[in-house]
Amino acid sequence: MGGGSDSRDRDAQRAAGEIAAAATATHDLKLSLYGFKNSRWSPEEITVAVIDALPLIAQCGVAVASLELRIIDAPVKFRFFSTPVSRELLREFAVAKPALLFVDDTYSEPAYDAEAIGLSNAETRPELSNTIWFAHGARDLSHAIAHELVHVLSDSGDHSNAPDNLMRPTTAAANTRLTDAQCNRLRDVATANGLLTRRAGAGTPRK
Repeated sequence: MGGGSDSRDRDAQRAAGEIAAAATATHDLKLSLYGFKNSRWSPEEITVAVIDALPLIAQCGVAVASLELRIIDAPVKFRFFSTPVSRELLREFAVAKPALLFVDDTYSEPAYDAEAIGLSNAETRPELSNTIWFAHGARDLSHAIAHELVHVLSDSGDHSNAPDNLMRPTTAAANTRLTDAQCNRLRDVATANGLLTRRAGAGTPRK
């Protein structure tokens, strides 16, 4: 009984924080999520992790205007990330971008938990632009989602060595902060690339 109450309290606090962040946001993000039928990922696992990642992006004045999870029914080979096979998938299956795709594993070498592909690193693989691919079992998943989103929205592979910065080379639960400069670049670049929409009449962002 008590545990259920604590859980509801945490949910209420999180909802209140998200409402407050959305009210002060200057930019909107439409986020598309994709899983695969018979994958190792469950829909709940994906949505919970993404929702938990959103406050880390909200500090830049960005609110999620829509969030949609679609399940792709495709051959098994597409449940594993590799550049040629994943390009084939996106030639056959159009995704709304920015897109987060949750695959069973990766064939990339070295094998990263996640791979973010913006515009600047998609010249030889344009189908994959503005997509992020997460292998099942990725560490600190909600922080990894926010970290990779910053890469794509900023169209930058830059990392930071600042303490507690979300963009440190290794994701960790303690790394949550973004600087004013990081937020400014994220908003400016993502808006220019059509990934964010500035709200009409929005004031000056806090960062």
